[in-house]
Amino acid sequence: MSQATVSTGGDSADFAAIRESFPGAQDKVYMNAAARGLPCRESRAALDAYLDKLTDGRVDKAANFDMIERVREKYARLINADSDEIAFTKNVSDGLNMIAASIPLAKGDNVVLCRNLEHPNNIYPWLNLGQTKGVEIRDIADRDGFIDVDGIVDAMDDRTRLVTVATVTFAPGFRTDVAKLGAACRERGVFLLVDGVQSVGIVETDVKALKVDALAVSTQKALLGLYGMGFIYCRREWAEKITPAALARFSVDLGEGTHEATMGGDSYALMPGARRFDLGNYNFPAAAMVEPALDLLLAVGPAPIESYVCGLSHRLAAGLHQLGLPVSGGPPGPHLAHIVTAGQYTQDTHDGAGDADTDALYHYLTENNVVLTVRRGMLRFALHLYNTEEDVDRVLDLVRDWQAAQKAA
Repeated sequence: MSQATVSTGGDSADFAAIRESFPGAQDKVYMNAAARGLPCRESRAALDAYLDKLTDGRVDKAANFDMIERVREKYARLINADSDEIAFTKNVSDGLNMIAASIPLAKGDNVVLCRNLEHPNNIYPWLNLGQTKGVEIRDIADRDGFIDVDGIVDAMDDRTRLVTVATVTFAPGFRTDVAKLGAACRERGVFLLVDGVQSVGIVETDVKALKVDALAVSTQKALLGLYGMGFIYCRREWAEKITPAALARFSVDLGEGTHEATMGGDSYALMPGARRFDLGNYNFPAAAMVEPALDLLLAVGPAPIESYVCGLSHRLAAGLHQLGLPVSGGPPGPHLAHIVTAGQYTQDTHDGAGDADTDALYHYLTENNVVLTVRRGMLRFALHLYNTEEDVDRVLDLVRDWQAAQKAA
């Protein structure tokens, strides 16, 4: 079996052939999925077709709504949810705020998180509730770069209403034991809100098995789509107990076949499940573009994608570690998903490296056609299904060349 072919339960996925559908992967080493995933040719064609109809003035709105329902159903299948448990958002931050603004919280209730490892967009909603509602924010220290699930569980009490974590942190990129946390939260009746933007589309995600109550994502990263659209999953049992903080026509159930401008009476019923969070018209271009990506991710399958991509990330982490770079977490292990970081961790540094050598290596790699980012002072490599062993080996060769030049200088 070739390096680019993995078993998919009797069938196989040819990742070398899949790579050919990604023009952006052909002329460079692209390891920046943690910021933006590459779109495939089919997604570009779908977007072009939509824009052609828009330019021609012949947009079929009914067909657009059919597309929205197809996309909703396909994303639901990707994470093992029901389609009524999925709503459309602008981005992951929008989804997190939908839950934060709608979940019933009162003064003296508490929310538990690991502030040091969350993206700011999963911190400010809770600070806002602290200031406006008197909700206590319980900040749990990280454990050597890991979200401390045991520490979170220990911090919960009878006033804990919500826990929030990232499935995979944006830096240093370690996995969170969501299954263990989900079981603890479900046992205590605590709402578990997960930021899955760095993982869904690469790491197999089963919201039922993980016992997640809500999951927010954007489409421009691992889902290989555009900025400006995301999804919020909310478990039906919770969604139907929640009154959204904002309401629009699509949030209200007036029965099938009623026009979006139809107005019912002053009393109304909310849409079932998470559909009550849908607001106004959808981002149809972004939906058109993400549908072929969802088709690809479903055709290959979440488990084979995770196995293939994480195999590459382990190869990269092992190689960087052997070359003496300070790889976060040390040698690859179960903590590692598709993101590999290396360098000096600096909490308050975003685009700049934490030390001169890391900064110099970053510029050397980018000058040699490797696309990556620096986050919190560290080099961040983020892989997806369009990457190959040759990509990994090219990066390792460049690091060796840079090290040799440093020694010779």
